[in-house]
Amino acid sequence: MKEYETLSIGSEAGFKALFEYATIGILVIGRSGNIELANPSIQKLFGYQNAELIGQPIEILIPEAFRKRHVDHREGYFEKPKARPMGLGMELFALKKDQTVFPVEISLGYYELEGEMVAVAFVTDITERKKNEDDLRKLNEELENRVMERTLELTEALEREKGLSEMKSRFVSMASHEFRTPLSAILSSAALVDRYTERADDEKRKKHVDRIKSSVQDLTDILNDFLSLDKLEQGKVEIEKAVFNLQEFSKEIIEQVNNMLKEGQHIQYVHEGESELFEDKKILKNVALNLLSNAIKYSDRGAEIILMTEIKNHVVRIVVKDKGIGIPPEEQAQLFNKFFRAKNAVNIQGTGLGLTIVKRYVELLDGNIYFSSTSDKGTTFTVEFSKEDHE
Repeated sequence: MKEYETLSIGSEAGFKALFEYATIGILVIGRSGNIELANPSIQKLFGYQNAELIGQPIEILIPEAFRKRHVDHREGYFEKPKARPMGLGMELFALKKDQTVFPVEISLGYYELEGEMVAVAFVTDITERKKNEDDLRKLNEELENRVMERTLELTEALEREKGLSEMKSRFVSMASHEFRTPLSAILSSAALVDRYTERADDEKRKKHVDRIKSSVQDLTDILNDFLSLDKLEQGKVEIEKAVFNLQEFSKEIIEQVNNMLKEGQHIQYVHEGESELFEDKKILKNVALNLLSNAIKYSDRGAEIILMTEIKNHVVRIVVKDKGIGIPPEEQAQLFNKFFRAKNAVNIQGTGLGLTIVKRYVELLDGNIYFSSTSDKGTTFTVEFSKEDHE
């Protein structure tokens, strides 16, 4: 067995430091196929102590199914040594001490020392990269399926109603604009992900995968707006009432939209009066989510958004107040019209259907929705409906 000093590597301080402190795993293998050196990264990666590796055949680090073939490849490499990636075009796997199999990338090199040739293998664990690649592939497949399913549903919905010709033309106009941004983000991020192949690029790769996920959600939200309005106009939304606590319900809604908040934004919640309510929880959730998401979208970073709920004198009141861009006075009469976008909001993503849907939902609750707004100072929406007694 050859020790570190026998190979005369330790006399070179620079190489020794590189070998000892390298974050990549490094193995030195003799012509016999036995491990002569293993740096600390290799020991950590495979779960072995140094003494357990030195002198052992390299095949102990290879899954059983590939060992025989590897012996042939190893012997062939020593016949014609060349610096190159190992298993080009193939998926390579390694075996830990605890018998865990994991994917790796391996680069090979060689040198002669005292007339004897040794091979050097640089080993990288690519488990995280493979996971990201699988996630991205699944995400792309999911996106294709979602777009196909939603487009089919939307097409069928539009074709059912001859009177929706205006909606069709507006949809084409809106879609050409609103779909462009998330689709461009998906395409550019997908292209960039392929460039980040090193372990050091994991953070950059994750950033683009998250960007794709966010864009997929934007596309889904746009299509869901159309489908929700279609169901409302066809009278297919049924009221299903149940007893629930309005305060707990509101806190759940706030928690759900917290991931949408811009930097420094926060939501202040206030409740007054009774808490128990007998109403359609799903419809009320759609109303609250839409109003809160609008308040977040149209407010600047660091802004405070207020959610107030109240049950008094058999009247339920929900108020969402922001300090955002507001609605120009001359355009306020059109606020609940389909596809309406105020002139100061044209550069902010949206379908112009959200408030139309909210108004229809509130009407299903036999309620009313009011608002007050001042340009550049903010908007307050108030939803009111009667509290129904439940026996």
